[in-house]
Amino acid sequence: MSYTRFAVYYIPADGPLAKFGTKWLGWDVARGCAVVQPDIAGLTDVTETPRKYGFHATLKPPFRLAESRTEAQLTTAVSMMAAGCAATQCDGLALTAMGRFLALTPQGDVSGIGRIAETCVQEIDQFRAAPDAAELKRRSKTRLSDRQQTMLRAWGHPYVMDQFRFHLTLTERMPKLAMPEWKAHAAAHLPALPAPFVIDAVALVGERSQDGRFELVQRFALDG
Repeated sequence: MSYTRFAVYYIPADGPLAKFGTKWLGWDVARGCAVVQPDIAGLTDVTETPRKYGFHATLKPPFRLAESRTEAQLTTAVSMMAAGCAATQCDGLALTAMGRFLALTPQGDVSGIGRIAETCVQEIDQFRAAPDAAELKRRSKTRLSDRQQTMLRAWGHPYVMDQFRFHLTLTERMPKLAMPEWKAHAAAHLPALPAPFVIDAVALVGERSQDGRFELVQRFALDG
């Protein structure tokens, strides 16, 4: 399989949460295949963008591989990083409105999650090709704080390090008035959410060149 970009995700292991996410979005990132969504009017549209990424939380945002690096080298580096990084947990997950979109977000002490994300961003960054002028211009069009602009220049993405917030995206951005209806739809389909919520593995994923959808390349246990 040929990939245009790579990223490091948290992807839930097989179970009720993973099953919910794949059906809700209509894409199984772990298996690289489409899934039939629930029969809810408008769901296909409201999940259009998150569908291509699959049900996940981003730890290292998508990046193009540097010309001097190979996928095999990247895979080895992620494996070594995971071997030295400890698993973590928090109190649980909750269905949350993040501005104008819905997501599952961690509850309680999230410092361990932040530590894992920072490790992914820093240790894998040697494999990231520098963003070109067009990419930086596109990112800069959004309303970014000075700190987020600094993160964009340093790491290629504004929402990393101390600007990071772990979340499993469920919808597109939507009008404020539509939020309660879609929150109710999501809540009706959610399984019992894990408590505690444990992160004990990370996943290297690739953006498929033929359709722009992300799929699992390899999962790595956190063994530090």
